Amino acid sequence: MVSHSELRKLFCSADAVCFDVDSTVIREEGIDELAKFCGVEDAVSEMELVSRLQERNVQVFLISGGFRSIVEHVASKLNIPSTNVFANRLKFYFNGEYAGFDETQPTAESGGKGKVIKFLKEKFHFKKIVMIGDGATDMEACPPADVFIGFGGNVIRQQVKDNAEWYITDFVELLRELEE
Repeated sequence: MVSHSELRKLFCSADAVCFDVDSTVIREEGIDELAKFCGVEDAVSEMELVSRLQERNVQVFLISGGFRSIVEHVASKLNIPSTNVFANRLKFYFNGEYAGFDETQPTAESGGKGKVIKFLKEKFHFKKIVMIGDGATDMEACPPADVFIGFGGNVIRQQVKDNAEWYITDFVELLRELEE
């Protein structure tokens, strides 16, 4: 088990930080709230944290089991390039009818977030990747992520709260770590 002090050092020296989206970067679960989510105005601390990480030349990624069309909108509001988004793609027939989702996306399968992090380490040679999220699928992405930070600012999932080595309820705590 890693000490809290070591976890903080790992976070502050990370090459990349990966965020879950639903109930982490945005307050709700995506598809039900798409109509409401036309702006990210109330996500001030999330935006500030992403900006601060980017100022430190930390790569920021969004990894979600949600839908890419929603996650790309969130990414654009946070100044995260769409190439740093990993999420499920919806498929439609030529007549516009829903045809399912693209099962070739790693996020479409069990353990997909971990597969994305493994891919990022191999492609970019990152030494330290941090995963931040509210759910069990986020937690199980560590390893290959080097650190998992459980987030309960929107929804508290008891399993994550009980098992995360570092658990926060506000991104302000991470902002403070970057200032020290």
